[in-house]
Amino acid sequence: MNATRIIAIVLIVAGGLGLVYGGFSYTKDTTVVKLGPLEISAKEKERVNVPMWAGIGAIVVGGLLLVMGGRKG
Repeated sequence: MNATRIIAIVLIVAGGLGLVYGGFSYTKDTTVVKLGPLEISAKEKERVNVPMWAGIGAIVVGGLLLVMGGRKG
């Protein structure tokens, strides 16, 4: 399996996950107060929304790479 096929499959899977879940979230650790050796931090949950057009575009581009990448000539 060559690199083009792997990239195409990753794009198709990522696009599908983007459409199904609509985004992803992560936890960010921020320092609230720092007073000498004392430091108080807070964890904030952030959410990143993936637009529907980005998921569809990734699937289309992945499909094109899969079809065109297999052709030699």
